[in-house]
Formats: sequence, C-alpha cells, structure tokens
Amino acid sequence: MSKYQATIHFELSEAFMRNVPAHRNYINRLINNGVIDQYAVSIESGKAWITLSAESREEAEAYLEKSPLHQFWQLEVEELFVLDSHAYRFPKLVMN
Repeated sequence: MSKYQATIHFELSEAFMRNVPAHRNYINRLINNGVIDQYAVSIESGKAWITLSAESREEAEAYLEKSPLHQFWQLEVEELFVLDSHAYRFPKLVMN
C-alpha cells in the first residue's frame, strides 16, 4: 500500500456548497475506514489537500472521483516517497 497526496483546486458556488454535506459524509467514511490520513481545505486559496493510502494512483483517483464534489475539482494526485509526522510516531512514554 502506497501513500498519495491529492491537491485539489476548486471555486465556490451555490452548487458546490449544496454538495458539501454529502462530500463530508463520504470523506468521513474514508477517514473511518483508514483510507484518508489527512484532509485539509483552504477556502481562501480554493485548495484542498488529501493524504490517502491506495494500491495505485488509479485507485487513489477512483476514491476521490466518487466524491459528490468531484465535478467541481481540478485534481492532481502524486505518489509520496516519504510521509512523516507526529501521527506516525510511537506515543511518548509517561512513567508515573
């Protein structure tokens, strides 16, 4: 299983906003199923970033194409060579 970074460009519209609740349900399902690791959106720049696990770039794109917002996106998906963060580290031991 590889990690992929999706960069999404979008423009807000009424139609876009009507689809946000269904999109959030879909994204939450992917997070709960361990497909999506991170999900971030900037309304200011009209961009979103999603880090996800998939067997291939095509599979990663297929997950994202099922979003109700896909029709509003310009999508770029890249395979990651390194992904490191606090979330991937062992928890700190606290000795009582």
